[in-house]
Amino acid sequence: MSQKFIPLSVPNLKGKELEYVTQAIETEWVSTGGPYINDFESKIASYVKSKGAVSCQNGTAGLHIALDVCEVTSKDEVIVPTLTFIAAVNPVKYIGAEPIFMDCDDSLNMDSTKLREFCEDQCTFFEGKLINNLTKKHIKAIVVVHVFGNMADMEAIMDIAKKYNLKVIEDATEAIGTYYLSGNYKGRFAGTIGDMGVYSFNGNKIMTTGGGGMIVSNNLDYLDRAKHLSTQAKSDELYYTHDEIGYNYRMTNLQAALGLAQIEKLEDFIQTKKENYEFYKEKFEEIPGLKMMNFKENIRPNYWFYALYIEDDYSINRDQVIKYLASKKVQSRPIWGLISEQKPYAGSQVHKIEKAKEYLNHIVNIPCSSNLSKEDAEYVVQCFKRPEVI
Repeated sequence: MSQKFIPLSVPNLKGKELEYVTQAIETEWVSTGGPYINDFESKIASYVKSKGAVSCQNGTAGLHIALDVCEVTSKDEVIVPTLTFIAAVNPVKYIGAEPIFMDCDDSLNMDSTKLREFCEDQCTFFEGKLINNLTKKHIKAIVVVHVFGNMADMEAIMDIAKKYNLKVIEDATEAIGTYYLSGNYKGRFAGTIGDMGVYSFNGNKIMTTGGGGMIVSNNLDYLDRAKHLSTQAKSDELYYTHDEIGYNYRMTNLQAALGLAQIEKLEDFIQTKKENYEFYKEKFEEIPGLKMMNFKENIRPNYWFYALYIEDDYSINRDQVIKYLASKKVQSRPIWGLISEQKPYAGSQVHKIEKAKEYLNHIVNIPCSSNLSKEDAEYVVQCFKRPEVI
């Protein structure tokens, strides 16, 4: 009997998804209106302890709206990470602003030390604005990504933001369920610390609505404006009066029905992913040349993606690992290509990109679905014990 295919990250739909979606279909509320949308927004806000939530089509749309709400314009610049998925940065260009790329630290998140250094040494703070000495433009915001469900150094980042009057938008698209266990933000969830946060429910996320996203904030005015923008900036529902350019960014009732079933199981998903991560970590410690990247000790991560570091003394390199695993019907992937090196961002300003280049060449993501069985995880580990060059 041939080995079955083990995917990287797929949905877990073993709750009440079919029941809720069927109800949505039977009541014929399937589009961007319907009770499930409001219910889902309320459940997300309650879960992450934010003052409210606004649903949207996907995480990218949420980031676009958040930048707009934070009044980032085409005259401004935004500090962003280079080590992330490109969807975290593209909305900066949607607005017409320019990104400035920052390196990562050993958690794979934005390096807060280099961020502070850049603001202190490469910028001037004048009349409440952080001005880039190179371009003379106003740096208005930071987009912080919580990579793979880890948490960026939000204490340091928020201190920097307050000092230099910067808005902070948290790209928590990979990190719903992650929160601090200690420190100034003890009990605070990823996405709820900055001015606005955004979650994604794409098919490969820890919980999914097929597509879809959610904007959260503790500023009710920001949330009201986010909802206004996401619904075509309609100021009069009856007479279709629009007071500015808006977006068709609302989530559908069908998606929200899925989301309600998923959030009911989210803590179970996190527990399973934690157990599988710890299993991998223990087993890979026994194989020279391999190590699992750690999650921070002062957080409860959601363990969304597992990052395996392929050391130089391992028998095969990153690309060979990916090809070999594919031959064994195990899906894996390299970490994203650095955004600052992508064609659309050629010529963008960067600041000391060093560690990101190292991790780019050494990290492989391995199967991490919340329905990954122990037998499948063991098979993945066994593949690494005697790898072959393909």
